[in-house]
Parts: sequence; structure tokens; C-alpha cells
Amino acid sequence: MDAIATRFDVDAHAERLRKDGYTVIEDFLDEAGLAAFREGLAPYLGSHHGRNDFEGFKTERIYTLVARGKVFEEIAADPRLMALIGRFLRPNFLLSASHAIDLGPGETPQNIHSDDGFYHQRRPRAPIGVSVIGAISAFTKENGATEVIPGSHLWGEPDGEGWPKDRAELADRLVPMEIPAGAALVFPGTLLHRGGANLTDRPRLAFTNQYCEPWARPQENFWLSVPKEMVREMSPQAQKLLGYEIAPPFLGMVTASHPAKALEPGWIPPVVAQKP
Repeated sequence: MDAIATRFDVDAHAERLRKDGYTVIEDFLDEAGLAAFREGLAPYLGSHHGRNDFEGFKTERIYTLVARGKVFEEIAADPRLMALIGRFLRPNFLLSASHAIDLGPGETPQNIHSDDGFYHQRRPRAPIGVSVIGAISAFTKENGATEVIPGSHLWGEPDGEGWPKDRAELADRLVPMEIPAGAALVFPGTLLHRGGANLTDRPRLAFTNQYCEPWARPQENFWLSVPKEMVREMSPQAQKLLGYEIAPPFLGMVTASHPAKALEPGWIPPVVAQKP
């Protein structure tokens, strides 16, 4: 990845993202990276199927992916993504969600949504989150490629600026992101999109990593889901993404101390160590 990162044009990708609401990193994973992803994910497949129409009743999702293997950690903390996302979110932004998505045959399309809409801040606005969807299988219109509405990241409140008068017209504006295996789609949390329907007889494998402002609450509670023993073995960048860093001036402190101190061997919470 290092050689690729040196020729990564972050300015061009940032401009496309600002203008169109998305960009595609065509060579995000090479063949070795794709093989490592599939090998690392294989032991976990079969563990969690969708519980509602949004997750997908015929879709399998593996949550907390960042902690399930070094390959997934490296993807989440990829320097190209860090550089691009850093153009839109404040320093020491957080990983909000990390999971694999195996879209099964016969899966229906999701509802059209935006990924950071649950923060309930009025539109139009800057994104509070940035999403990455990586294609492990090639994305096609037939197998459920992510579908986006270009330019919708700039729209105002529903029924306001940019929105069609007839909400049913939204589906007509969707564009399938037909991208090769190894490519990554990046878009702000304000972009309207959905997962498409899988009309084929084979699953479509992907991953998503979503990032948020350092002051926002992440979707996944990684402080509880990833044991500190595992976090200690991660890279400094991955540790920052999981919240073991300060967002200026003091967001994320641990009893007035830097959160990384909690990773030191033998660390005892002050409320325990200082208990009378």
C-alpha cells in the first residue's frame, strides 16, 4: 500500500467528493489484499444475518471488523483514507462503524438514506461522518451495487432545496456504483444512497468503514467491544481511531489524563486506585 499511497492524488479525490458527493479509489486493494481479506473473514462468516430490512434479511454482516484481523485494521487506518477524510473531518476523527457485508442472492434494496442523518443536524451542512464502502466482489447493477444520488450531499432539509416534489422520483436519480473488486467508494455522510438489490445467484462481498467527527458518538462502542489487550497490539493510528486520543481541547480525557494511558500494562482506573 505504501507505493500506492505515494501516488495517491488526495486533492483530486477531495474535489470530486466536494463536487459530486463521492469518489472512487480504483486501486484501493490489490489481488493480495483481496485474498487476505477473504482469508481473514472466512472464519466469521455464518455468524450474523440481518434482523430487519435495512440490515437485510438475506445479508450477513460481521461487525467490529477492525478488530478481527490485522488486514482489517490496516484497511481502516489506510494512510490514503486518513489523508482524504482529514480534508472533511477535524483532527483525531474517530472510526464510527466497521463491518463486512455479504449481500446474499435475492436481497432487496435498502431504503434511500444518508449515513450521518441520525445526528439530527439541519441540512445543508458539512458532513459529520465520511463513509467508505470497499468492493471485495466486483459491484454490478445486478448484484446489488451501492446506488447514489450525485449532488444530494448539498441538499437542504427534506422537501427543501434540491429535493424533488414527488419523493418517488428519488429512486429515478439513483446511479449504481459499478466498480471493480479492490475499489473503494468514499462519500460524505450527507449523500443520499442505498444498497441495491442482488438479482444474481451469488453473494456480493464488501466492507464498510465509517468515520465521524471526534466530538460525535460513534455507531459502534469500540471501547466496550474491543478489549484493551487487543488495542495495545494495534498501530498508533488505529488506536486513535478507536478513541485513545484527545480531541482538542480535552474531549476524551480519562479522569483528567490522556486516554492512551489506559493502555499501559497495569493501569488501574483512578476511581479504583484512589478509592479511600
